[in-house]
Amino acid sequence: MAVKPKDASPMRGQIKALARDLLIERGYRGVSFGDIATALDTTRANIHYHFGNKHKLVEEVLEDYVEETLAGLTTAFGRDDLPLTGKIAGIIEISRRRHRKYNPTGKGTAPWSLIARMRQDSAALTPKGRAALERFAQELDRSVTAAVRAARDQGEFIESMPVEDVALQLVSIANSAGPITQDAGDFDRLEQLYLAFGRIVQHAYGQPRPTTAVRHDHDGPRKRGTGSRVGA
Repeated sequence: MAVKPKDASPMRGQIKALARDLLIERGYRGVSFGDIATALDTTRANIHYHFGNKHKLVEEVLEDYVEETLAGLTTAFGRDDLPLTGKIAGIIEISRRRHRKYNPTGKGTAPWSLIARMRQDSAALTPKGRAALERFAQELDRSVTAAVRAARDQGEFIESMPVEDVALQLVSIANSAGPITQDAGDFDRLEQLYLAFGRIVQHAYGQPRPTTAVRHDHDGPRKRGTGSRVGA
C-alpha cells in the first residue's frame, strides 16, 4: 500500500489553518505549539512531527499566504477586460473577504492580514520568512505597475500619465490596508480610499471624452465634436 506524504495529512492542514488564524490574531510571539495542540485536541509532539519547530511552521504558513495573496492580485490586476477602476474593485473584494473573516460585521479593529501582522514581527522571523515578505512587496509593485502601464497603453489614460508615480500610490494603499481598517474601526474607510484614488487618477489623467458643440455657418447650425477632460 502506498504511503501518503505528510503534506496530505488532514491534521497538517488543520495545524496550518489554525496557526494562520492565531498568528493574525496574536502575532508571532503570541502563538505556541501548546496553544495549537490544545485547540486541536492533539499533542505538541504531533505538531513537532509535522513541522519540526515553530520557525518552520510559520515559514510555511506565511509562504502559502503570500502565494494565495499574489494569485488573487495577479487575477485582479491581470484582467484586460476591466478598466483600472474595475481592477481596484477586485482588490477591494479580496480585502473585504479577509477582513470580514475576523470582523464579521465589517466593523471592528481585529487584525486580518497575515502579511501586515508579520511585518510587525519581522525581527522574529527567519531569513526565509522575511524573504517571503520581500517577495510579496516586489510582486505587488510589479503587478500594480504593469496594470497601470497597460491601462495607459490601451488608451484609458493620456500618454503623459506618470505610471510609476500612480502605481506607487496604489501600492502604498494596498500595503497599508490592514492598519487603515484597524485605525478606522471598519472596512469602509479602506474602500473609500481606494475609490477616491481611482476617481482622482481618472480626473487627472483620463482620456478626454468627446462632447458636442453647436457651430453656426451659412447653412445653419451644425454639431461638431470637441474634447474635454473627464471630470473637468
